[in-house]
Amino acid sequence: MTMKETMEMPASSAAGSRFYRYGQLFLLVLAAGAIYPVLYLRQVYQSIMLVALGIDNEQLGYLYSMLGLAFMLSYLPSGWLADRIAPRILISVSLLGTSALAWWYATLPAYTSLLVIFCGFGVTTGLTFWAALLKRVKVLAGAGEQGRFFGVLDGGRGLVEALLATAAIAMFAYFSGSRDTGAAIGLGYVIKLYAACCLVLGVLLALLRDPPSPAQPAELSVAAPRSTLADLSYLATLPELWLVTAIVFCGYHFFWATYSFSAYLEESGLGLSATAAGVITTIKLWMRPLGGAGGGWLGDRFTNVGVLIWALSLTGLGMLGLLVAPLAHSVALVVVLVIAIGLLTYSIRGLYWAVLDQCRIPERMTGLAIGVISVVGYSPDVLLPLINGKVTQAFPGPLGYQLYFVYIAVMGSLGALAAVALQRRVARRKAS
Repeated sequence: MTMKETMEMPASSAAGSRFYRYGQLFLLVLAAGAIYPVLYLRQVYQSIMLVALGIDNEQLGYLYSMLGLAFMLSYLPSGWLADRIAPRILISVSLLGTSALAWWYATLPAYTSLLVIFCGFGVTTGLTFWAALLKRVKVLAGAGEQGRFFGVLDGGRGLVEALLATAAIAMFAYFSGSRDTGAAIGLGYVIKLYAACCLVLGVLLALLRDPPSPAQPAELSVAAPRSTLADLSYLATLPELWLVTAIVFCGYHFFWATYSFSAYLEESGLGLSATAAGVITTIKLWMRPLGGAGGGWLGDRFTNVGVLIWALSLTGLGMLGLLVAPLAHSVALVVVLVIAIGLLTYSIRGLYWAVLDQCRIPERMTGLAIGVISVVGYSPDVLLPLINGKVTQAFPGPLGYQLYFVYIAVMGSLGALAAVALQRRVARRKAS
């Protein structure tokens, strides 16, 4: 719905439109906040997972590389599906499928079963979920609202994740009496909590009806090629789309680095226990609502690309600061850096899909464009677990994580350069 159409319609109709759009956004936030935490328990429970599942760092890396490979194979067909099937149906199927896999995961099965489970997670949260989620948010957002809608999506899902993580860490602390036996029991209950949430939301969304879809913006209602191959050829000619891809690719490195914060805190020489490191990383999760929503608001207030440049640059500096902070033997300084990096990283996640609006892609190709960007942009899902597993296994203790964080900082800085290039292209296009 364009701004002009919103101004011309009666007040009651405009209010009804806002109610539908924000109501749908709320449901999408709940779905996104509930479905992903069970996949990435390592950001809070990495050391516990190794003990409870009977695996080492390298095997954990292979599990997440398997997950990333499943994502890579799912993203492009995910975009194709999102252009053809109602998002509510796809999202409901995703939640129910993820719940079923999580109940299996909660039994703490053998490594071969874990490989199957993580591959399945890649399908239920990649093939049927990811592009459907992003396309729906992009279509729901009105003119000048892309930043805040994507910011609310990431910040809101972060709030849901933080609430669930807080309940989960309390549950884990209650059930984990000893590191050898209680930790496994506690982890099982944590996984069951996430499985139950996905089940409830999946059933709820299956029972709801889709409200009327907002009209397509007139400026994007352009004639476009009819076949999928022709659509891909058209998208390949858009330089802005590839710059957005580079931003997502580099920015996602920062997000992946936060998954290792818990293990790094335990091995940094500061004397932190697994529970203490879990509490700190759970506090970091509470920065997601503020970072996502705040970054989106700043993006709409100034420019999405401009705020993204600053966020990428400052996060790179924060990563370098985290390398040397443990040398000061100050837990408070390390906690501040972890929280600051979390805040900035979540701002990046809240903004890098909002800049997709700069590519001026017709709505009917939006799902396919999201799939194309995701295939490349989220390829770190395959690469980084292997790098992390190999480096931390070869260099035990804090050194392995420090080498890993240096690589992350370099890649994230390249994302800032890509954002500068996109900003200049958009400025030239507007000037002409």
